[in-house]
Amino acid sequence: MNEREAFYEYGVSEFIKDRDARILVCGGGVRDRDVFERLNFRNVTISNLDARMKGDEFSPFQWKYENAESLSFEPESFDYVVIHAAIHHASSPHRVLTEMFRVAKKGLLAFESRDSFVIRCLERFGVTQTYEHTAVYYNDCKFGGVNNTDIPNYVYRWTEREIEKTIQSYAPHSQHAYRYRYGVAFPATPKRENRGGIKIGLLNLLRPGFGLLVKLFPKQQNLFAFYVEKPPANKALFPWLKYNEAEGRIAFSKEWGDLRYKSRKSPGEPE
Repeated sequence: MNEREAFYEYGVSEFIKDRDARILVCGGGVRDRDVFERLNFRNVTISNLDARMKGDEFSPFQWKYENAESLSFEPESFDYVVIHAAIHHASSPHRVLTEMFRVAKKGLLAFESRDSFVIRCLERFGVTQTYEHTAVYYNDCKFGGVNNTDIPNYVYRWTEREIEKTIQSYAPHSQHAYRYRYGVAFPATPKRENRGGIKIGLLNLLRPGFGLLVKLFPKQQNLFAFYVEKPPANKALFPWLKYNEAEGRIAFSKEWGDLRYKSRKSPGEPE
């Protein structure tokens, strides 16, 4: 098992304890099947935007053809929604994140690259990619790019702040819980290193120094996992909101507004 897969397996094991939980994997493949099978999960649906897949390769789990930017499932159809190294293949990565949140009942777990100073330096010197040419090249120059086409996708990298702004904008009824993990994998772009040994030798030479750097600055590592916990819609609401039992929805609390603003003049009211 390589470093990327080990980081993936560790993250799933840490954040999802219930082996009977209903799980949807977006942008999934055989690596996802192997990870969830080793961890003894039993109720997993692996989805992907790839017509080449038939489903048999994901046994004992279910498979479904799905576009992660527009999932066909009803809200909260699964306990957890998971994605590994696939959001950056979407033309609307923020839409993927909000769709995962919509379909999850308890939480979403994603593994992507972090937008860091070190990664930007690696991009600049060609050690890692800005546009993912290798994914297309190693898929017969027909698949593996943006939305699984032959157009190499821009590798969208995240920051913690951006994740939180995306979720809070989509679901502004409460303060959601966010948890982050960081790790290292070498080489930075595995299939790209097949071109020769000089680059791998250079990376291995730099690795001890990089190891020291990330001990001091852990967020500069090139593996990034984030978990977003989703509270029930009628729980943990901001104080200016209330749950309307009769209508079954969240609504603004006039009582809170009265306490805060009633003594103040209304907009346009004369002094």
